[in-house]
Amino acid sequence: MGSASISYQFGISARFYQNLNSRSDVTVSSLPCKADVSRKILFSAPSSSTHKDCINRARVCSLPNTDDYCDEIFETPILDSIETPLQLKNLSVQELKLLADEIRTELHSVLWKKIQKSMNPSLAAIELTLALHYVFRAPVDNILWDDVEKTYAHKVLTRRWSAIPSRQKTGTSGVTSQLEESEYDSFGAGHGCNSISAGLGLAVARDIKGKRDRVVVVIDNVTITAGQAYEAMSNAGYLDSNMIVILNDSCHSLHPNMEQGSKASISALSSIMSKIQSSKIFRKFRELAKAMTKRIGKGMYEWAAKVDEYARGMVGPTGSTLFEELGLYYIGPVDGHNIEDLVCVLREVSSLDSMGPVLVHVITEESRDAEIGKKIMVKDRRTYSHCFVEALVMEAEKDRGIVVVHAGMEIDASLVTFQERFPDRFFNVGMAEQHAVTFAAGLSSGGLKPFCIIPSAFLQRAYDQVVHDVDRQSKAVRFVITSAGLVGSGGPVQCGAFDIAYMSSLPNMIAMAPADEDELVNMVATAASITDRPVCFRFPRGSVVDRNYLVPIGVPIKIGRGRVLVEGQDVALLGYGAMVQNCLHAHSLLSKLGLNVTVADARFCKPLDIKLVRDLCQNHKFLITIEEGCVGGFGSHVAQFIALDGQLDRNIKWRPIVLPDGYIEEASPSEQLALAGLTGHHIAATALSLLGRTREALLLMS
Repeated sequence: MGSASISYQFGISARFYQNLNSRSDVTVSSLPCKADVSRKILFSAPSSSTHKDCINRARVCSLPNTDDYCDEIFETPILDSIETPLQLKNLSVQELKLLADEIRTELHSVLWKKIQKSMNPSLAAIELTLALHYVFRAPVDNILWDDVEKTYAHKVLTRRWSAIPSRQKTGTSGVTSQLEESEYDSFGAGHGCNSISAGLGLAVARDIKGKRDRVVVVIDNVTITAGQAYEAMSNAGYLDSNMIVILNDSCHSLHPNMEQGSKASISALSSIMSKIQSSKIFRKFRELAKAMTKRIGKGMYEWAAKVDEYARGMVGPTGSTLFEELGLYYIGPVDGHNIEDLVCVLREVSSLDSMGPVLVHVITEESRDAEIGKKIMVKDRRTYSHCFVEALVMEAEKDRGIVVVHAGMEIDASLVTFQERFPDRFFNVGMAEQHAVTFAAGLSSGGLKPFCIIPSAFLQRAYDQVVHDVDRQSKAVRFVITSAGLVGSGGPVQCGAFDIAYMSSLPNMIAMAPADEDELVNMVATAASITDRPVCFRFPRGSVVDRNYLVPIGVPIKIGRGRVLVEGQDVALLGYGAMVQNCLHAHSLLSKLGLNVTVADARFCKPLDIKLVRDLCQNHKFLITIEEGCVGGFGSHVAQFIALDGQLDRNIKWRPIVLPDGYIEEASPSEQLALAGLTGHHIAATALSLLGRTREALLLMS
């Protein structure tokens, strides 16, 4: 998001945030390569172009997160010839297979070799993506995706491949967005499980308007575990609008716990049965049989329906009849890597009118070698999550009542340590955040000490349960809010901007945030010691301050007690959570200019250390609060207190530094902090501006 669209609420002009890390357009002719291999080289060419520029000027692209030029050039003649997805209809099945290989090679080169990103989900969906664009006419027909990680082949085919590597503010975003990227994105893919609901809305809107376009939604075996997906399928079955739901099953399971579920197999028989089930003749015969049995009588109709369900359940995998019960006509399983079968089934399904919602179960395979590489890469980084898990293991070894409930799209690799050490005390519920919160409340009622680990952006989905099942009943659930604040390549979808505000507003909640790894370890011990009310603490995604940090035994912190880290005068910087480190950086910058400011670590947003805040107000002219969260959070609690305490009636002047009132798109963590105005330089410049030293503030920012 550009700085022009963001409103800054503290004493530095928005012009300080402009022209940060800007990139220049570079055409292929300026690169050390031939124009006829431009698409391969485009992955190395910097550009500030938007997605529309990339479409109109196909020789410009964004710089990937690497300083190296492509070391290998792969010939991709078919992909080079594709300007729009409609051109796929001119290809033969054999050419589609070759195109799938070309896209697979390209994505492997970029996602893994260049930026070391797991390519498993993207590779698994290539043939399915080709079949969808081959059969349907996007963007006239609406194709919705539930998980952005499956959409890279879709983005390649819709002329956005040049910016895939960066996922930065100058390139393709980490979501599908009709507003910001392409008309081929019918609806934005966020946290998952929204595609069926949105698709049903599009289908009903189409019916009301009397149109005939098709609606196709793609959901996978992870996001389909979320309750919203079943609510949407149930409603789709009731409304009976024509739409196609494709279950992209890469784990071969319909079991909620994918690792333990039974596997659906692909055979010649299942392939034949899927084609029969999807054929127009079979569907019309089935509808005719239903009509005839209805005329005979209700008993005959119900008996025939049970026979039909039983017979089709014998052919389909375990759990397939669930979709029939919800009102969706089940077809499958279909081999998701057999383009010929996919095209055949999808073409038959697309030709059916007035048949209601259909679910096509597609089985795909994910490659394993990339996942191994991903795990090796993760081990080289020591993150806050690693320190948290090590501290929690120490507490769990002392207290057998400590259990872990985890919810979200995927488990952080660091949590495997706890899972392996205490397998009977670790519960991963998948994308079922509402269930996770109430489940944890039940565990607490049963006398255990649950640590409920949910990323900040995902906890938003379970706020009603947090309010009524935990806080209102004062259940001792310990919320561990991961990925708090800005998340780099996770962009606005996974950004944890709101948890400080929505958790600290609850009457019984204790809300705290560690400034560093020492404080994190102590807050784990603090949370374990609280048994009469809920508590939450947040920590950011990313590396710890000290990469060689050895986790000590945690010491509980006195509730509602902050600390002063550096004594100074005139200006007090009161940081919350990870922003304390940026306050210390600002102190270092200001000390070089002859200013000695106070730096304090609030530790707690609720209960607030009112003695610390009062002392800071009485001994300084300016108080600046800094947090990596939206307006209405920590700074608002401070403002409420100093207003009621009469501090604002005296000489103190208060300024908050919070995240801007807008969504910050994908960028590197440092770029995002700069866009948000939360770096040490921005904090120092704000202090200088308050002291009337505007020229020095400008020089500092330049």
